[in-house]
Amino acid sequence: MGYKTIEDLMQHLRDSGIAISGDVEKRQLINTGYYHGYKGYRFFKNLQNRIPFTSYKEINATIEFDSKLKSLFYDKIMYIETAVKNIALICILDETKSESIQDMYDIAVENYNTDPSLPERKRHEIQENKLSLQNTVQSYLFSSYRSNNPKITHFYNNMSYSGVPVWALFEVLNMGDFGKLLSCLTYDVRDAITRKLGLNISVDTNRALIYKFIYCLKDLRNAIAHNDVVFDSRFKRFNSSKAMEECIKQDVGLSYMNFDKIDDYIILVSYYLKLLEVPKTEITAFIESFESIVDEYKKSVSEQVSGVVIHPDLNNRINILKKFIQHLKSTQKPGII
Repeated sequence: MGYKTIEDLMQHLRDSGIAISGDVEKRQLINTGYYHGYKGYRFFKNLQNRIPFTSYKEINATIEFDSKLKSLFYDKIMYIETAVKNIALICILDETKSESIQDMYDIAVENYNTDPSLPERKRHEIQENKLSLQNTVQSYLFSSYRSNNPKITHFYNNMSYSGVPVWALFEVLNMGDFGKLLSCLTYDVRDAITRKLGLNISVDTNRALIYKFIYCLKDLRNAIAHNDVVFDSRFKRFNSSKAMEECIKQDVGLSYMNFDKIDDYIILVSYYLKLLEVPKTEITAFIESFESIVDEYKKSVSEQVSGVVIHPDLNNRINILKKFIQHLKSTQKPGII
């Protein structure tokens, strides 16, 4: 395969029907990359759904649109992760009356004998999940100690401590494995977390929303962390459940919710900020920033391009979301441990 210079790549784009010229667009192509930039953004969700770009200006506008979305989401998802971890921690400690990880395993995590009425295969599955969780936790403690993470080494190297407390473990767990831990908790602990968060229990008989929503947000978080494309939600790996969709539909007042579009994640993040009692002015500012990013993008590309990238029902759904946020009763943030 022959090597192509930046000039060759520009010519290739022109041959493909993409207008590109001048030092400014040459520099943009260098900085964003032909392979990361053009090849990563030339389609919507899948290669078969090509975006009808006619100029590199539109491609660069799409890359900037994507970058602004990632910046908009980042601190909100970090806030949600921290807050939900703290709420879960409160409920686990309330149940175990101990900071011991072993006590968490013994009291707050499901095992083979938690519910003897379950079928044998299900009880085996539950026990396997517990053992897998223990293995995951041990791997975190080992890797954290080996890398001299002070959040963990402090407890192993200090004679006054007998082990790493649960709250320190939570400090090093990534979002996906935090979701795994939530899924292994007993029903009573999951119920306590669900109620403390204020999730819709009428659609969540198994109290699974607490970890399924975390898995959902984890996909977006990882895409942002690795600078992957987010504007078309191609990052989605977790299949949403009917309960997840019904929860948002009923609480927010939407006619549908499928977690397939970027505005679905604006709605989900806003919904969680509402549950966490973030001031409605702050949530509204987040939503309006999204609207501004979308409006700016629509002005910088053709209607044919924006028609593919921006869902036609976006404005209606965002207006419903803003009305939902305006009905917040409380504006106080929960305390963080």
